[in-house]
Amino acid sequence: MESFSKEAERLAAVLRDRNDEMERASRLPEPFVRAFDEAGLFRLCVPQSLGGPELPLSELVRVLETLAGGDGAAAWCAMIASTTSALSAWLEPAAARELFMAPHAISGGVFAPSGRARPVAGGFQTDGRWSFGSGSEHCTTLLGGCIVMSESGPQLIADGKRPDIRLLFFPASGVEILDTWHVSGLQGTGSHDITVRDLFVPDAHSVSLISGTPRESGVLYRFPVFGLLAVGVASVSLGIARRAIDEVKALATRKTPALAQRRLADRGTAQVAVAEAEGELGGARSFLLATIDEVWASVAAGSAVGLTERARVRVAAASAVRGAARAVDRMYELGGGSSIYQSSPLQRCFRDVHVITQHASVSQGSLELAGRALLGVDGDYSVL
Repeated sequence: MESFSKEAERLAAVLRDRNDEMERASRLPEPFVRAFDEAGLFRLCVPQSLGGPELPLSELVRVLETLAGGDGAAAWCAMIASTTSALSAWLEPAAARELFMAPHAISGGVFAPSGRARPVAGGFQTDGRWSFGSGSEHCTTLLGGCIVMSESGPQLIADGKRPDIRLLFFPASGVEILDTWHVSGLQGTGSHDITVRDLFVPDAHSVSLISGTPRESGVLYRFPVFGLLAVGVASVSLGIARRAIDEVKALATRKTPALAQRRLADRGTAQVAVAEAEGELGGARSFLLATIDEVWASVAAGSAVGLTERARVRVAAASAVRGAARAVDRMYELGGGSSIYQSSPLQRCFRDVHVITQHASVSQGSLELAGRALLGVDGDYSVL
């Protein structure tokens, strides 16, 4: 685990000087794809039984936030690939090794059920188009959420109330990537739309997170999988906020605002803003890690993760993103006119963190879902 942290620190230091290159390319540049692959940063959640690190969740947070301190988009690519790699715990070993542990294997894709899968002998014929395919240009395997369809309409799972939704894994060669990622922030993630047409996917390359159960018994795979994604999203925001605060600290020692006679660092308003940003970030990060550790310990002791615990994990992740965004906002404002230039990391931090606030796993709707659960209101909590 220490080696992953050290690799993240090493790569973050290099990434800080390459932010503009990533934005221009609208993807993770190939040298970094190779470096992340060699360091194992795309497969952090693969089970140990398959040769993966099965990284504890609190360690995953620290690795991702360290990478995000170098470049938010690069960290996002590592987060998407690693959280997707956790799904290897639901597959049979042979299929999991093929998709996630083959040389240079990198996974990604979209959980949202924007596709349709028709059962055929040995698998599914699949059509669909998914938005937000982060890292799709460097992935070897992409997944898409699909509603399983019969001739009469969506098939229902055993309870007869909900459609059967499965995640299907596609070879990158069978996926068309559409150039749609023209956005305000996280441009370097290359989160284009992806589409497949009449593609056959074998049964062995599909999983259900609603009706299925993981083959692996490790704590990481008994943790709520949608909560895992939300925690990964939050981790990137924490690293971006840390970068913004550090950038302002450096700026404040050398900048004297226009029409002022004192350095920014000597002004009381700046001192309060930095202190408050540290408080926002520290509180958000501590709440996230404390919640993770508490639920992790409970699961490790043999307890099932109940609805309340799932809701608390989601609240902690969404709160971390909001706290990080508030800290970035303070630093962006404190930077003054310097913040608006493309040469300033502050403008990129501002843009990137506000893209993250829109992610479905930490959005207002996600908090509403968690709040309903905490209030004991009946509902469908399958994605909590």
